[in-house]
Amino acid sequence: MVRLEYRHYREGSSEFPVLYYYHGIGRDEVALRFACDYFVKGSKVYEKTSCAVEPGCYIVYVKEAEDERVMFWPVPAGLPHGVHAELREYRDGVADYRLVEKYSFKDTLEMMLHLQANYLYAEGREWSRTATEIDEDRKTYVIYAEPV
Repeated sequence: MVRLEYRHYREGSSEFPVLYYYHGIGRDEVALRFACDYFVKGSKVYEKTSCAVEPGCYIVYVKEAEDERVMFWPVPAGLPHGVHAELREYRDGVADYRLVEKYSFKDTLEMMLHLQANYLYAEGREWSRTATEIDEDRKTYVIYAEPV
């Protein structure tokens, strides 16, 4: 188990205060979080600027996302134990992103493969990934994609 920190990135600053930290997190979960473009926590959306590895600590640098807002979707229910994710349809200029598919994986490796895939298959067609996020408020990973 390792330590993960989310630090606030400010352009031109030499100080990056810790926003959130986690002791005893698995490296597999750190890898999943490194793969995400956005981080949702405390009703705020943060955009990842970079990731780093320091002795004894993994770091995700984030800034508040200016053009994004928290979507108050329900917590996924009725899924088996494991790592949960949603595939949502990204459309520019819409107020909500339609739920296309729900996923539940028994292991983090399968989740990682989905987060890093450029294309996923759902509803009988291909979807092109546009962004990924960890929505910690809902304990769910979200993959945003457009139909091909």
